[in-house]
Amino acid sequence: MENVRVEWKALQEFATQVFEGLGMPPKDAAREAEVLIWANLRGVDSHGVQLIASYLKQVDAGVMNPKPRIQIIKETPATIFVEADRAFGPIVTTFTMEKVIEKAREVGIGWGLIRNTTHQGAMGYYSQMAAAQGMAGIAVVSSPPNMAPPGARAAGIHNSPISIAVPGKTRKFITLDMATSVVAWGKLLVAIDKGESIPKEWGLDKEGRPTTDPKQVAFLQPAGGYKGYGLAVMFECLSGLMAGNPLITAILLKQIQGSPVIQNSFVGAINIGNFTDIDEYKENVDKLVAAIKSLPRQEGVEEIFVPGEPEERVYEDRIKNGIPLPPGTIEKLRAAAERFQLKLPPGL
Repeated sequence: MENVRVEWKALQEFATQVFEGLGMPPKDAAREAEVLIWANLRGVDSHGVQLIASYLKQVDAGVMNPKPRIQIIKETPATIFVEADRAFGPIVTTFTMEKVIEKAREVGIGWGLIRNTTHQGAMGYYSQMAAAQGMAGIAVVSSPPNMAPPGARAAGIHNSPISIAVPGKTRKFITLDMATSVVAWGKLLVAIDKGESIPKEWGLDKEGRPTTDPKQVAFLQPAGGYKGYGLAVMFECLSGLMAGNPLITAILLKQIQGSPVIQNSFVGAINIGNFTDIDEYKENVDKLVAAIKSLPRQEGVEEIFVPGEPEERVYEDRIKNGIPLPPGTIEKLRAAAERFQLKLPPGL
């Protein structure tokens, strides 16, 4: 069975209905669906609608909270500390990033720390929220361990993703959105849905051996060895430890049983206009991109890309021609449709 293309608006409406079926307020359900489709439209299918099945299980298990009591614990002119109450990640993260952007507009910089959130989806969504306001945005998450440090045969740290986005003039943004592992865990799920094998560099089995079977991966491998691992350690220091919620340490010392979706996070916004003229900055972003693209290319290379550019090319295709869904993902959506007695998007 081949991938099936689905019109993005119909898929987003279906996802919204699923989340409403879970008891989420309509506004929250729409936001959650929007963040998933945002990822699918850019080819980041690991963070798209294939996650719905996992989210349903986590709600059923009492881990993800569709009706959280989000609270501001502490706040200053430049900072905010938020208790998520196990909210769906996009709900509390957009709330916090909006507050952070307001602070950056007032005092030049805003920094938000989020405690006890759940899976946040593609982090680039949040950094681009700031970039859309003429700011530099950053978003980072740390969760229970799923990545093996170099030399270890067990998970010791989370593959903490980071996203940074800045605005350009003729181009919308430059956006870095990456895990500190070779690939995100969701890419293993996509490979399973497609029935494909994976490169052995992606993950290790439960014995600590490289494997090409995505179903056998127990731990992810860090990107760049000690470099990805080192970044992940420091991100935990700036999130879980700073929030007084050191999940990784507690799990490694067997003080608690960890959920793979409970996490801590931080987001930030920097008002570029506090340092330089924003229009000049945007022009310089475009000039930087043009300079990089003018470099001599290796044999067989047609174009040099900057961060986020391949995803924007995919967006141009999928916004017009629909989002391709593999058989495994379609089965997950069918199960959700049956559970909530919903009509699937046309074509499924």
